Amino acid sequence: MATFEGAFTLAIYSGANKKAALHKKAYSNSPAFCVVPAPPLNVAETHASKSQSRFHKYEGFRRLSGSGRHFDLFQNACKQAFSVPHRFVYSESSSPSWWQEILKLPHVQDSPGTTAPSSSTNPAVVEAVTSPKVGLEQTNGKRAGSSSSTEAYVETVDVPAGIAPLSVCVLGASGDLAVKKIFPALFALYYQDLLPKDVSIFGFARTAMDEVAFRNKLTANLTCRIDFKEDCAQKMSDFLSRCRYVYGPYDDVEAFGKLNTEMSRWEKHDANRIFYFSLPPSAFVSAASSIKAASMAKSGWTRAIIEKPFGRDTESSRLLSESLGRYLTEDQIYRIDHYLAKELVQNLIVLRFANLVFEPLWSRKYVESVQIIFKEDFGTDGRGGYFDQYGIIRDIIQNHLLQILALVAMEEPVTLSAEDIRDEKVKVLRAMQPLDIKDVVVGQYTERSIGGQHFKGYLEDPTVDPKSRTPTFAACVLFVRNRRWDGVPFLVKAGKALDERKAEVRIRFRSVPGALFVNNTPGRELPANELVIRVQPDASIYMKITNKVPGIAMQLEETKLDLNFLSTFKGELPDAYERLILDVCNGEKSLFIRRDELDAAWALFTPALQQLEKDKVKPFAYPYGSPGPAEASYLAAKYDSKFTDHS
Repeated sequence: MATFEGAFTLAIYSGANKKAALHKKAYSNSPAFCVVPAPPLNVAETHASKSQSRFHKYEGFRRLSGSGRHFDLFQNACKQAFSVPHRFVYSESSSPSWWQEILKLPHVQDSPGTTAPSSSTNPAVVEAVTSPKVGLEQTNGKRAGSSSSTEAYVETVDVPAGIAPLSVCVLGASGDLAVKKIFPALFALYYQDLLPKDVSIFGFARTAMDEVAFRNKLTANLTCRIDFKEDCAQKMSDFLSRCRYVYGPYDDVEAFGKLNTEMSRWEKHDANRIFYFSLPPSAFVSAASSIKAASMAKSGWTRAIIEKPFGRDTESSRLLSESLGRYLTEDQIYRIDHYLAKELVQNLIVLRFANLVFEPLWSRKYVESVQIIFKEDFGTDGRGGYFDQYGIIRDIIQNHLLQILALVAMEEPVTLSAEDIRDEKVKVLRAMQPLDIKDVVVGQYTERSIGGQHFKGYLEDPTVDPKSRTPTFAACVLFVRNRRWDGVPFLVKAGKALDERKAEVRIRFRSVPGALFVNNTPGRELPANELVIRVQPDASIYMKITNKVPGIAMQLEETKLDLNFLSTFKGELPDAYERLILDVCNGEKSLFIRRDELDAAWALFTPALQQLEKDKVKPFAYPYGSPGPAEASYLAAKYDSKFTDHS
């Protein structure tokens, strides 16, 4: 067999000119290739001439335009059957000598006894792409409408990390986020066999400890919560045996050299590497510099996951991006927002664009307001040191809630590729006007006793400046100035130490005109319909509608059409960090923040944030465990709307 190393390219052949399909320039950055022959397929493609073929027009590996559903189905079948990160090629080649052309490509070395694979080389792939269930038509080796001219199709395909060796290093490995979220997510992926067989896990932090202490620290938070198809204890033992620890300062190149030596010692081959920055922002650039100097992957890719906050305002965010850019390319940087990976947030695109019933209603003509709400029923609880530097607007609204707003308001993307989705989100952000200081209310929780239990106020937290004016609550009104949403208020609210834990989106529709049922409705007012997307807890989607109460009288009542995800879809929902880490393994960036997206987001909030701090605006007080300051309701009423999260 041929020797393949690193990431793989899946090449599937069915047609005539092999040399164009194996154009070396297009693959000069691919370390290796994995090849299977294809059965005859009909992908319903036509081209005017050879010079306009997609292969010659697009030398990158972005989504290719045109092409119908057949090509998508063919690609998806390959994803399901071939669990290796790969580039996908479809071209014409009926000659049996195409295998020899593969062997001429860079980084592919023939071993003694290599022979061209037959159609049985990878039965799983062949079976998948010919399966009737994916809707592919079989023909006599030609595509509908194709000519004898050379054509090829090239596209990046992201699938589970498969057999490519991988090392994951968590920086800040001794911190709460790493121990309670990141390592448990890595174990969940390992438990489900979604990480490569040759995977190694490394922790790096300033805290001095040996590997036994490190593994003991991780063990308390590892659970086999998904199912019990495998022996939990054995899986956990296997995972922990792959976990190693190195300590040192983040600005110490020598310490990262030791990390590199340790990683190389356990990597069976030259592996891909992921560095997870579970660090305070002040350490981002130092760590990136040290990685660049001493710990980059030798031949595979290197990727860096960056946790928020991404700066405090437009200027600091740009400075951070520019500083990181000296050591990591934009393609290597994955700015993580775990809210984007929550199941109901991901479902927003499906709900909007896979259900025709919502499209005509999803605009200013029928929507009165959009509410995006985030509520926590606990305070800082002695961990206010970090929060006091940023406040609720920077910590929650400018990132989590604004990302949800963009998904609610964006137009349909051309494809589901990362760039097309992020392009549409950026369009929404650029169409929004910056937050006006008159359209924001800030609050700060105070102490309160509930049921005999005393809860401290924010300023009583020993880690918080007793004179702090950092808001723990904020409500604001934003507007998207485009044809679809002009004039519709987006009411955004977030707070700590409130009366409940909840995150949801509420699309409130306009009231029914006329007075047909006014005498049959309590309060003589017909309630407006609402579509509610509950992100957490109890993930669900429900529609509030008006129905007739069973009985002789014509009495109306508001009821719910309810879809509860946990009861409808069996099995536990994946944790957001699991999905995001797996996406990084596969190079999928649709759930990560692009630099221009980050710039547009900060441009909306920086003027108001600077004004609040310049004027030293005092937050409205609200008791611990309350709905928040009443001034938030007055703000919504200013735009003839209201917050309805208690209904």
